[in-house]
Amino acid sequence: MPLRPRRPWSLRTRLVVSAVALIAVVAAVIGTVTTIAYRSYLYDRADEQLTALAQRAAGPPAVPFGPDPGRDREPLAFLGTPGSPIGTLGAVVDGGEVTEAGYSTEVPGSGTGDGPRFPVEELDAAQESALADVPRDGRAHTVELPGGLGSYRVVYAEGVHGTFLTGIPLTEVESALSTLVLVELSLTGASLAAASLAGTVLVRIALRPLRRVAATASQVARLPLHSGEVALHQRVPEAEADPRTEVGQVGAALNRMLDHVHAALDARQQSETRVRRFVADASHELRTPLASIRGYAELTRRGREECGPDTRHALGRIESEATRMTGLVEDLLLLARLDAGRPLSYESTDLVPLVVDAVGDARAAGPDHHWRLELPGETEETEETGEAGGAGGVAG
Repeated sequence: MPLRPRRPWSLRTRLVVSAVALIAVVAAVIGTVTTIAYRSYLYDRADEQLTALAQRAAGPPAVPFGPDPGRDREPLAFLGTPGSPIGTLGAVVDGGEVTEAGYSTEVPGSGTGDGPRFPVEELDAAQESALADVPRDGRAHTVELPGGLGSYRVVYAEGVHGTFLTGIPLTEVESALSTLVLVELSLTGASLAAASLAGTVLVRIALRPLRRVAATASQVARLPLHSGEVALHQRVPEAEADPRTEVGQVGAALNRMLDHVHAALDARQQSETRVRRFVADASHELRTPLASIRGYAELTRRGREECGPDTRHALGRIESEATRMTGLVEDLLLLARLDAGRPLSYESTDLVPLVVDAVGDARAAGPDHHWRLELPGETEETEETGEAGGAGGVAG
């Protein structure tokens, strides 16, 4: 099955779609740049909070042979310090391995003896393995912890309290970014819908002069310009023919074209008028001599003097040809009067008289030739013509 050709878009549709597409691209660029900048800002704040937390966890740099201020300190006590977000992660690193790790929870906990007096949830082996893969370069890194913990921003820190791996959850950061993206998409969609409606109205108003130009061209196209005297007075209004605007340039060009067409049609009409006048005058002038030729030929044929067969045949041919020329002159006169020929009529035609007349004319041009006719039947005209041609040939 052949594919149907795609319907071309109108100028209004192309303008609206182009404007909306441009707005969408600009909105996408602005939204992308805003999201990247806001993400960088949130991550910088998270890194600052993480650095402060790491300093509290590890303490100041260790002094060689100095006292250990964290000897009797709970390793993960920093998880319960004020200002630490829920889900703050801490891990003790000893000899390159994670020996103790956990994160704070919302569930209140209680400790006994020397245990911690804050709620801490221990990490499982898979989560500790994910922390062990974090590079130890002193910079913050993002790691995805299994078990539903999500993304964390973690960093290594060393101090008098030991080597610690601290981290804070990125839940708030991701939630803020998701909210920002959702707001941007909603605003962009609403803006594109509003731009589509407003653009359709504005483009329709802007193209109104072009529609008036097209209406003028349509009026001219409906005029009968093929014949007769044409009154081509349609023109684009001056308001839509201002050459300082694009639509005005089209309107001015159409007006100039209509002026040229009007001049050409007027010249054609004048030429046709002169031709019709000449044909009418010539037809009137030819009717009189043709009538005279027919009259004198008939008078000669009916005279008292005896004429030979050839003479009678020649006079008959003169009368018939004069009659035919008279019909042509009458047709020309009718054309000149009515600017149209007689309607066509279809009927059967007897070709025998035409053939006999043609042979008679040829015998007059070549009397030393012998002619033979084979006709389907004999009529009064063929017998008379045959008698006229009997001296030079055989008529059948």
